[in-house]
Amino acid sequence: MKVKEMLIGFATFGAACGVVAPAHAELHCMVTDPTGTPLNVRAANKNIIGKLANGAIVIPKLNGTDPSGKAWVFVAEMGGKDIGWVYREFVTCH
Repeated sequence: MKVKEMLIGFATFGAACGVVAPAHAELHCMVTDPTGTPLNVRAANKNIIGKLANGAIVIPKLNGTDPSGKAWVFVAEMGGKDIGWVYREFVTCH
């Protein structure tokens, strides 16, 4: 994804969320989806663009809250490649 597209995506998701703030990139997080299914990864327009398996390790980059108050986090792979937005409740960070 090009930087310009990514920034537009952040702004779009941020407008939809209402709040977007930098995450603590030094943290490592693990996907801990209690549903037993892979965690949906979403683009800024909320379309599903992929899935992450339970136990996957990701790096949080941005935090956001949608209009209903649900928390979301934009995550990247350990190598730094951006992945997308995931529901924050299903990601455990330490």
